[in-house]
Amino acid sequence: MSDGAQGAGGADDASMDYYLIFATPEDRDRGAPPLGILVEEFVLCADYTAAGIDSVEWSAATGAWRGSATTSRDIRTDALPRSRVIPVSRHDASDAYQACGGGELPREAEIRTLSRERQPLPAAAPLDLGTTGSRRYRVLFAGEPRDLGSLRSALRLEPVEDPADPLARVIGTATATAAGHDFTWELRRIGPGIAWCLDVTVRLGTGPETPIGALLHHHRQAIRGQCLIPVTIERFA
Repeated sequence: MSDGAQGAGGADDASMDYYLIFATPEDRDRGAPPLGILVEEFVLCADYTAAGIDSVEWSAATGAWRGSATTSRDIRTDALPRSRVIPVSRHDASDAYQACGGGELPREAEIRTLSRERQPLPAAAPLDLGTTGSRRYRVLFAGEPRDLGSLRSALRLEPVEDPADPLARVIGTATATAAGHDFTWELRRIGPGIAWCLDVTVRLGTGPETPIGALLHHHRQAIRGQCLIPVTIERFA
């Protein structure tokens, strides 16, 4: 990686995101064999914002890997392609890969050497909001959560507004402290059926900044586990 960007994690620590691709939404819902597997990795800057998404796709029909920036972009911008994919763990992707005749799923270090394509994400300097000593991040997601109750539990959210109300915006909020940094996060709905976001405020302490990246990664994966697809990681201050 260049220009201060880095992968989301180490060589084989399951830092990549895996999706099963199905022919139709009905095939996805009834557990039919997938057409292929999409593997993505967020390319992160030093402050843990996203500079791009590297992606590669495996086809069960051909047994070949190919760059997949178009699929990666389409599942974030178009509800139909999104309805044909399901986020899964590396373990589940490995089982599907083997069941479809692929054999043993390559290690993540090897996947990085395949014919990947990068979808660049727009980047801008954080706004000066007069919050010296603080950072404000937004992780944007496409789609709708499968189980909002489970998502609130995974993020340890205290309720703010009634999630059953389609006009409710802030679903819940939570706080934590790690390495001297104070974290506050809240889950927001961006319009009914449009998108969701996780807003994270960090009041910086004197400890290392790695817990910031760890929290953003953990929460992104928890939300992704409820079938929301991460779009980007921005920083506002």
